[in-house]
Amino acid sequence: MADQLPSLLLASLNPASRKQAEQSLHTLSVQPGFLTHLLALVLQSAQDRAVRLAASVYLKNIIKSRWEDDEPPVPQADRAALREALVPAMIQLSNAQDKAVRAQVAESISLIAKVDFPEQWTDLVDKLVFSLSDSNYEVNVGILETAHSIFRPWRAEARSDALFTVINYVLSRFTRPFLQLFLHTTTLLFANPPPENLAQVAQSMVFLVDIFYDLTCQDLPPDIEDSHAQFFSPQDGLFLKLLLWDPPQLRGEPDDTAPSLPSQIKTGILEIVELYVKLYPETLQASASVEAFVRAIWDLVGGGKRPSVADDGLVSQSLRFIASAIRTGYYKELFGSKDTISGLVQGVVVPNVSLREHELEQFEDDPLEYIRLDLALPSMGGLGGVSGDAVTRRQAAAEVLRALVSSGLEAETTEVTGAWIGQGLNEYTANKAENWRAKDTAIYLLTAVATRGSTTQHGVTSTNALIDVVQFFSDHVFQDLQADPGSIHPILQVDAIRFLYTFRNQLVKPQLLSVLPSLVRHLSSDNYVCYTYAAISIERILFIRQGNQLLFSQVDVKDIAPQTLNALLSRVEKAPTPEKVAENDYLMKCAMRVIITARAELVSGYERLLQRLVAILGVISKNPSNPNFDQYIFESISALMRFVVQAKPDTLRTFEQALFGPFTIILQQDIDQYIPYVFQILAQMLSLHAGDVPAEYRNLLSILLEPASWTQKGSIPGLVKLLKAFLTRDAAAMVAAGQLTQVLGIVQQRLIPSKINDGWGFELVQAVVQHAPPASVRQYFRPIVLALLTRMQTSKTDKYVYHFVYFLAFCCAVAGAEVSPDFIVGEVEAIQPQLFSQILANFVIPQAPKMPPKDRKVVIVGLARLLTQSELMQREPLAQAWPKTFEAVVKLFQEVSLSKKEENDPDAGLTQVDYEEQTAGYQAAYSRLAAAESAPTDPVAHVKDLKAFIAQELAALSGRNPSVKTWVNATDPAVTRSFVMGLNL
Repeated sequence: MADQLPSLLLASLNPASRKQAEQSLHTLSVQPGFLTHLLALVLQSAQDRAVRLAASVYLKNIIKSRWEDDEPPVPQADRAALREALVPAMIQLSNAQDKAVRAQVAESISLIAKVDFPEQWTDLVDKLVFSLSDSNYEVNVGILETAHSIFRPWRAEARSDALFTVINYVLSRFTRPFLQLFLHTTTLLFANPPPENLAQVAQSMVFLVDIFYDLTCQDLPPDIEDSHAQFFSPQDGLFLKLLLWDPPQLRGEPDDTAPSLPSQIKTGILEIVELYVKLYPETLQASASVEAFVRAIWDLVGGGKRPSVADDGLVSQSLRFIASAIRTGYYKELFGSKDTISGLVQGVVVPNVSLREHELEQFEDDPLEYIRLDLALPSMGGLGGVSGDAVTRRQAAAEVLRALVSSGLEAETTEVTGAWIGQGLNEYTANKAENWRAKDTAIYLLTAVATRGSTTQHGVTSTNALIDVVQFFSDHVFQDLQADPGSIHPILQVDAIRFLYTFRNQLVKPQLLSVLPSLVRHLSSDNYVCYTYAAISIERILFIRQGNQLLFSQVDVKDIAPQTLNALLSRVEKAPTPEKVAENDYLMKCAMRVIITARAELVSGYERLLQRLVAILGVISKNPSNPNFDQYIFESISALMRFVVQAKPDTLRTFEQALFGPFTIILQQDIDQYIPYVFQILAQMLSLHAGDVPAEYRNLLSILLEPASWTQKGSIPGLVKLLKAFLTRDAAAMVAAGQLTQVLGIVQQRLIPSKINDGWGFELVQAVVQHAPPASVRQYFRPIVLALLTRMQTSKTDKYVYHFVYFLAFCCAVAGAEVSPDFIVGEVEAIQPQLFSQILANFVIPQAPKMPPKDRKVVIVGLARLLTQSELMQREPLAQAWPKTFEAVVKLFQEVSLSKKEENDPDAGLTQVDYEEQTAGYQAAYSRLAAAESAPTDPVAHVKDLKAFIAQELAALSGRNPSVKTWVNATDPAVTRSFVMGLNL
């Protein structure tokens, strides 16, 4: 095994040999001892660096996909061996050359700790503390990075008893040694002369500051609270000293883009102080700490100091801290005067809003990065634990203005900023060719001071009442939107489009309709940022909602939709390589949104549009490189088919002819990034068929049922959806071909044992119960239940119990004469006498009242049929559980709140298509196609009135069995009395 690994890992980096190498690695990965072999390879300093890095990434990915899931399991011996080896591995990787590899191993530790710590990894913190050193800072770097990787997830965790149990466990062992090392490290940093290993000591301090944030992000630990003055004192606190600390030997070059170690330390300290301002304001108010930090920031970054790219994170975090301090309202005396506001605007806002040469170069040379940074939300920083470089200087400066405006200082801030805006516009008017930057700054300042609240999805949601943004748009921005390309600087044209994008909710529908043609015209611009921003703005405008309804309908866009789609796809098609085609996902997202909005209006030219989408798919499938682009192109194909076939059913054949060929190639070449989408669209096409299932679909079934098809976890939801479509349409033929046995084998062997995929297993087996011939269901029902109970016994989870209870209720609800509630109870009892009583008492009765609203109708009908139609349920010993089961049904009625609108809306969910959050990449992720989803079918649609159904069933049972009244009277009257009275039995 060890001999094969290096060559396989190298082969996995080469597109030509990647697929075969990955399959070989997967085969090896399930062998005992594989993970320790892999870690040993990571640690071989003589080995090729590319092999070591690939090994560290593969190790992390196996842990991410398999450590928590049991399919395929990581042997316990391997788990223990790896836990034992990881901390020594981090120490061994402490030198600077191994930084990239060390980061991957640190993430592996974090992933394992999230699952195993502290229960299965009791000595982890003790090992870390034991390894810390007063002198060996190379080792400290590895240990501190490990600790930070374990504690960092706390920043994003919701408060819970379980979380605080872990945190307190850590604090009891780690805090005091940590504080001792922190103080010792600051002594070394301030020493004169400095130590020879100053860079290592400073790198350790970067991690110490990060860990200080980790340890205080949820609550203030007593030991740190007791040391508060030592760190935060306005006279001689360590944090203020570190903000002023700037050793010449650690300063970077002016052209550096990576922050220096002192800059990283300062940024981390200001993140901590911002955290305290938000979470522990009373602790800071005990002294003049905030005032001292504001003065230090002024000295650090005021007046346009630190203009280099390397200091962007530090400057942005400085401004975010000021904004957070203003928002608290505790420091009005510090920030409330007009002179202070004027000083802030002049000293820190305007210098950081003005474009630098770096941004101009980025605009020309790396336009996609310019756009991504320009679209980032200021709220990503600070408390969420996102690093300071996630927000630009401009956004952080704008956040200061927004904080002033939203803190009761609207008039003063608007007046001061308004003067700068007026000055910039006048400078531009005086010399438009030379002074275009002045107008750019003025527009950015206006956008900032006019915005009170905003989100990425919806733009500005509330504005400064003292500013008329629509008037400003008419007077100063509209002319740039309309200007011919080349007549003004492209950045001003981009500013105009961004202004429209930002304030789209402040414009009424007729105004937006009037500017849409201008935006469509900009799609043909020669400037990358300009046409991309036009696409982004069109997409967001079409996404505007009023209440639950989209503002724009297919009628609104029918005239511009073909032109818009042509311009967008032409842009995509011009790219010279697969990677370049897929690079700009904003263009494809806009195309998707236009298709979803135009709907049936695209029927007339759909064939050409389909051909172009399929051709683009053919190009990018040669080297999939952008998950977002892939999502949007498959969503576009799926939406086009949905609405065109809906309007003109005979077009389905055209879609099948266009798609079956490319889809077959994707499946044959095993392009795993696209296979989940292919399965979903095949299911969509199959579901649209009105007659018999065509032969080409049936030919696919044998491939779908092969075990190899189920190895990629990302394919499983799409496969289940497709098999459900087959079962709905063709179950009898599947039984005749012996394929139902294979389906159930997949459920039992692949899905139910997996904690990640068990829900899909239940979905598939429910489709079997609902659609397979009753004789087949009777034949296989007992083995199915046995497999479900085996998993319940070996590794029960709350999610699994929910699925299991819903499954039993579902079976009772949809069961016919041959698979009746009595049959279901009898099959369970045949496994073990009185087993059904235990299932009711331990699972059904406690879980049923907690069912989510979407499941309650099925559960009510299922349990009602169990209570009233099962004779076994009415005999001892099961009759003893009758009253409690009835109580569970009544509790469900007390909670029931079925959403009629969503039930009746066939497009529910489709209009929500929005994938800003999709940053996880491919890695076996499942990406749901909203356009391929159909409205959920109600398996008990025949029951219109649940209470009437219960009353009818109970009345019928009373006629057959007089014991019903005794059972009802045995229930808790506080739960059931009013309900029973309402039934009028």
